[in-house]
Amino acid sequence: MDLAPEILKKFGEKVRMLRKRKGISQEELAFRADLHRTYIGMIERAEKNITLINIEKIAKALEVKIAELF
Repeated sequence: MDLAPEILKKFGEKVRMLRKRKGISQEELAFRADLHRTYIGMIERAEKNITLINIEKIAKALEVKIAELF
């Protein structure tokens, strides 16, 4: 049974979709966002409740507005 809140699932799916659209790996996104590569995977799998600061880092790394991640 998956217990992750729906917002975490949707956020992770959006990050994955935008990352793949850019043609970059989780490792490359992590490098661009100055985050650990396993953390990106955990976000995409809805295993982490991400902070606003890290949302901003990911948005900048993906070259999108924060609102596009939601």
